[in-house]
Amino acid sequence: MKLLVLLALVGVAAAAVEIGITKVASPRTRLMKSGLWPTYRKYKEALRLQNKAAVLASVSQPVNDYEDFEYVGNITIGTPGQPFVIILDTGSANLWVPEKGCKTCKGKKEFDKTASSTFVANGKAWSIQYGTGAAKGILGEDTVRFGATGTNQLVVPKTTFGLAKSIDQDLQQDVADGILGLAFQSLAVDNVVPPLVNAISQNLLDNPYFTVYLQEKGATDNVPGGTFTYGGMDTKNCGSLIAWQPLSSATYFQFSMAGIAVGSYSNNKASDVISDTGTSFIGGPQTITDAMAAVVGATYDDLYGAYFIDCNASPPPVTITIGSNKYMLTEKQLKVDAGNGQCYWAVFPFDFGGFGPSWILGDPFIRQFCNTYDLGGKRIGFSKANGA
Repeated sequence: MKLLVLLALVGVAAAAVEIGITKVASPRTRLMKSGLWPTYRKYKEALRLQNKAAVLASVSQPVNDYEDFEYVGNITIGTPGQPFVIILDTGSANLWVPEKGCKTCKGKKEFDKTASSTFVANGKAWSIQYGTGAAKGILGEDTVRFGATGTNQLVVPKTTFGLAKSIDQDLQQDVADGILGLAFQSLAVDNVVPPLVNAISQNLLDNPYFTVYLQEKGATDNVPGGTFTYGGMDTKNCGSLIAWQPLSSATYFQFSMAGIAVGSYSNNKASDVISDTGTSFIGGPQTITDAMAAVVGATYDDLYGAYFIDCNASPPPVTITIGSNKYMLTEKQLKVDAGNGQCYWAVFPFDFGGFGPSWILGDPFIRQFCNTYDLGGKRIGFSKANGA
């Protein structure tokens, strides 16, 4: 194909072609002669300012905290917008909400496609299995707006999303109506373009990244718990950037961790990790998490798949090395109220089956350090969270 293109260019250069041109007055000259140039200039300036105002440099979306286990935000879909509460999840890449008539979605808001003037049917079936929970349905296209009605929303037209006809028991019990994945398109089921990737492709934001700031609020439900800032850094809630780390895989936000340590224990084996807003704790290989738990005095309960620790204990911090920087997670982020006078130590064992990252850096890490997820530069940045 390259050779054919080269030959075509050579063929054009080999021929001498004379082309006559005619000089005509430019639009500017004609407008000046007619006396309309000043009016036209004012019109163009007004149009430029209007277009500039329509492009959002960055948009901040608040999220609510449920007992430091889950953070949810608001979106609307359709015209007029139908509101939904969703999990903003950097560990997946699809958006879905229940469809009207979903028999397993009782108590959740459901999307009525007949009530939206901008809905476009797709009809392709989809199915997603998460770490906890599964959903399936059909695809559609509509305008998705990040943020609640009445706020400064990020409006993303022509976004493909899932209309769930069925969700399993785990998702039925969740406080959220659906899930909005923020990872790369390569991770998306059916290769659907994720809403934020779609926004970046439409040049709706100044920068192809977003910053997540999460707060620790303890054993309370549905309270303000952080901010997602699309298109920029969060200079209000986060300190200056400590470092960028290149991604080792642009599917999840996956990168290399040089080591992890707590108290007298350390493991300096390099491992692939992911940053995941949709995971409540820090996850890793059980041989390592068990050794770490022994140092802090936490006990593993196989029934719950979690480590428990005395609520009055003061466990040493966990230090994670990424690149040449050490990131320390304090007791405040790692000791989570479990109710009934019990506390979780916010680390859990998990196995990716040898085909993915060895560790998940979930909400405790993000509460301590703001994470900036760069979809365009395929890197992730860290800065100290104010108040952490």
